[in-house]
Amino acid sequence: MNLLQLRQQFEANKRIYESAKLVFLGVEDFDVYNPTIPFEWNGKRYMYGRLEKRHEWARSWVRLFEQSGPDEWTAVPDAMIYQLEDPYISKIGKQLVLGGTHVRYKQGQIDTFYGYFYKGCDIHDLFYFTTGPDYMKDIRLVELQDGRIGVFSRPRGEEVRKEFGSESLVGFAVINSLDDLSPEVIENAPNIRGLFRKDEWGGCNQAYLLESGKIGVIGHICYAQGDISAYMNMAFVLDPQTNQFSELKIIGTRPCYPDGPAKKPHLTDCAFTAGIEMRADGKVNLYSGIGDCEAARIVIDYPFGKEGAIVTI
Repeated sequence: MNLLQLRQQFEANKRIYESAKLVFLGVEDFDVYNPTIPFEWNGKRYMYGRLEKRHEWARSWVRLFEQSGPDEWTAVPDAMIYQLEDPYISKIGKQLVLGGTHVRYKQGQIDTFYGYFYKGCDIHDLFYFTTGPDYMKDIRLVELQDGRIGVFSRPRGEEVRKEFGSESLVGFAVINSLDDLSPEVIENAPNIRGLFRKDEWGGCNQAYLLESGKIGVIGHICYAQGDISAYMNMAFVLDPQTNQFSELKIIGTRPCYPDGPAKKPHLTDCAFTAGIEMRADGKVNLYSGIGDCEAARIVIDYPFGKEGAIVTI
């Protein structure tokens, strides 16, 4: 079954229990999109979001928001602002790890881009500790059952297309500690084969250790149809012992979220995944950027039921 058929099957049988846009206060005249998942720190709920002017892509910032109401988030005064795109958050041991994409420009043109990583035990005092490989986005970390760290990569480019047919791959490697995270480790992560077919692409957006010891991956999976780039929310399970995946499924598409604008016409079908969080009713909130200018959530069934509950993010 190709990706378009998989989408048609999802749309025909989808169960969306709730759908709402996120409201961001304290950042007037800026769009906030492609956020992290919400996370708790010292008894409060936070989220990082990407800020831009609607007509710009060359100036992006990431800043911290605190939850101030249902689906309402307020910018935290005096919190550090990072010159990054598409942030993500994970908890490794007792530390928070913040990652995002830093774009380097040369004479007004994109020269390269790579992941920046910050860590620390104080949300207001995270410090930079390493950089990912050139031209690679969507690097993600997760703490494993034995205390080691799983690392997801996303190589993309013409070499990948020539060898595998797809526009990108997802790789996975295991390191002993954050001190071992380096561009070389990420670049050389063994590929998870078979995730994407010809002309498809995608990546891991948030990874979760499950009770079974396997990893639940919430990511994006994409294809182009004419001038439109379709970005969809997906889930799969990875066995870190074998590097084999299972239970690949679409869990959300742009029509699942509230109507809204897009930054560019080719992004009208774009739902760029953030991740999920558990709810008291056993379902999950699935968060996503929409149209590269807003953020929203939907409520869906927990996608990893066969593998048990989430242990760590």
